[in-house]
Amino acid sequence: MKKPTVSLVIPAYNEEKYISSCLRHALNQSGAFFEIIVVDNASMDATAAIAEKFSGVRVVREERKGLTRARQRGFLEARGDIVAYVDADTRMPAGWSESIFREFSADAKLACLSGPYYYYDVSRWQKLLVWLYWYLLALPAYWFLGYMTVGGNFAIRRNVLAKMNGFDTSIEFYGEDTDIARRAHWFGRVKFSLRFVMPASGRRLTGQGIVYTGIIYVLNFISEVLFKKPVTKKYSDVR
Repeated sequence: MKKPTVSLVIPAYNEEKYISSCLRHALNQSGAFFEIIVVDNASMDATAAIAEKFSGVRVVREERKGLTRARQRGFLEARGDIVAYVDADTRMPAGWSESIFREFSADAKLACLSGPYYYYDVSRWQKLLVWLYWYLLALPAYWFLGYMTVGGNFAIRRNVLAKMNGFDTSIEFYGEDTDIARRAHWFGRVKFSLRFVMPASGRRLTGQGIVYTGIIYVLNFISEVLFKKPVTKKYSDVR
């Protein structure tokens, strides 16, 4: 079977502190990506200038601020068979791209692949609480529903995104990942694997508090599943 091509999309709003590390880790995947696109989402800092220094990285500007609008711009720009999304504060581990090739090549019905975050800059007890969240809450919910996606760690077939009419740009932040998973599930299998892990900054956990952040995510997950819309309309940028 022909190996699929993968476009990597990185939405970035005022990410000058993190974008270099993110791109270095992505470029360490030894030319695995057909293209790497950084969507500069109305940044007011040096995000775009830093990203443009990396060979093989294309920077596009999306003036309409908002995560889903940045994701949508990435989808419209991407040319690969599969569009993979990571956040600008992630540190892509070795073998991440190979997992995408392996999973999508082995299963023609696979629409979307995702997995959890591993927070590299939080305390040991916070890391423990996060893993309990994945094992005791997220995984059983995935088994029950048959779909789950983490917004900064997923890959989706571009033709599935086209059938979905892309991302719901009316969603500002919370619930957007569940919306992606739920709608992708209409067109194929959505796989959530604890082995498909992505190291990311836990700055939101630190800035908002781990308990509060967990509650907000759970409430919006439930709201998206039951009512097909998030319950939380506003969010704070944590930089």
